[in-house]
Amino acid sequence: MPSLVTFPSDAPGYDDRAAEWLQLLVGDWNLISDLMRADLVLWVCRDGKGEAVAHCRPVTGSTVYYEDPVGIQGGPEEIPEVLAVLAGAGEGATDDARHEGFPVRRVRREGREAEQIVVPVRSEGRTVAAMTVERPVSSSQPSETDRRFADLGRRLLDMVASGAFPITGAPIPPRRGAPRVVDGLVELDADGVVQWCSPNALSAFHRFGVEGGMVGTALAELATAVQQSRAPVDESLPLVLTGRAAWRTDMQARGGTLSLRAVPITVDGTRTGAIVLVRDVTELRRRERELMTKDATIREVHHRVKNNLQTVAALLRMQSRRMKSEEARDALTEAMRRVSTIALVHESLLQGSEEAVFLDEVIDRCLRLALDAASVSVRRADTEPLMGEQVAVRTERIGKAGTVSAQEATPLALVVTELVTNAVEHGLSETGGTLTVRSERTGSHLVIRIEDDGVGMASKNPTGLGTNIASTLVQGELGGTLTWDDRPGGGTRATLDVYLDPLAV
Repeated sequence: MPSLVTFPSDAPGYDDRAAEWLQLLVGDWNLISDLMRADLVLWVCRDGKGEAVAHCRPVTGSTVYYEDPVGIQGGPEEIPEVLAVLAGAGEGATDDARHEGFPVRRVRREGREAEQIVVPVRSEGRTVAAMTVERPVSSSQPSETDRRFADLGRRLLDMVASGAFPITGAPIPPRRGAPRVVDGLVELDADGVVQWCSPNALSAFHRFGVEGGMVGTALAELATAVQQSRAPVDESLPLVLTGRAAWRTDMQARGGTLSLRAVPITVDGTRTGAIVLVRDVTELRRRERELMTKDATIREVHHRVKNNLQTVAALLRMQSRRMKSEEARDALTEAMRRVSTIALVHESLLQGSEEAVFLDEVIDRCLRLALDAASVSVRRADTEPLMGEQVAVRTERIGKAGTVSAQEATPLALVVTELVTNAVEHGLSETGGTLTVRSERTGSHLVIRIEDDGVGMASKNPTGLGTNIASTLVQGELGGTLTWDDRPGGGTRATLDVYLDPLAV
């Protein structure tokens, strides 16, 4: 189906600048749709026909399109007006009615009568598209709010037709809780004086301490009177409160927060007023602060656990040096290595932004840790020997294990460390060689193979405390399998096969 994303590539006459302008319009035209209480359809010219490439439904009123019109080529009712606008003629109304200079006509939509306005979309002095504004014909008299909304919507349509909307060079901070028309709207004149407030906007400001009516008073003065004096003030707040810049900001008052967005209204490049959208985001900002506090607390916990584990590992290392029994010294060294491995996981959690660990980085550090602590007769291939009888072990990691949850990272890291240590101590300690860690990840399925080209197992499964620890963790904590076999070409291969839990979004 043709859409706004694909049409510039195969529609003659459209360049990147026109396509970018239309993307900006569609990104912000919900404001017009809500003010006019109407559906908006964007039309472009293709092969001499008008073709719909984007559609927006109003939040403030009922839609006239139950089926998405995107992809429709202009039917008998749309072709004359839409094509006339796309051709830059600006004429083509079938009757004498006009809507602020735009053609107005009656059409049938989903069996109901609707009012249609055709608006040219201009950029850099040329017409790049046409926009139809369609809303149901109402038999009742419009309310004061409806009339105000429609008037502001028509003023924005004038800006669309003159190439002044969307407003260029006015980035909006990516902050949650963006206000919309239904949340509250304040109309300002060129001096920032309130001309009209929607009922929702008036209620929002009353909750924050503004007393009585607001019409006839500068919005900046009203906001200054109720704003918390000790709260930090965004430097863009005065520009928003006076309607001088298209921007978004927050205002704190009485322990709450209002999200404000200003949209200047211009005529021939001169600012004549502004729309200020208002939303009470007190609860939303409170939850965001709670999440930030929780995240900081979790990071502090991981930091302290990591420090405590490193302290324990240092104490075990010191104690092992004092042991006269070689067996006791080896046992303490292995315990120190396991504690250090757990500390690596907590350090990774401390550096990450979520309760997840990038396992490949942990595996790299586990490889270095295991080789440094495995045996005095072994050294990494990239280091100088400490004694003449040391053999060199080269390591390589192939594939990616990806990101795993914090609960699974610790047992996975411990298992990999135990398997690497066994491979070095029993397979490569005498001959040296290459230790390879191969990772294969398909969705939640993870397979890690640890291979060495050493002396091999002679078709016997390894035994010992490290092997028992690894098997227990795989079966009990990870619900997977751990197997050993002879590697083709000589050596040993240990295979870890697990299905991981999905990461929480």
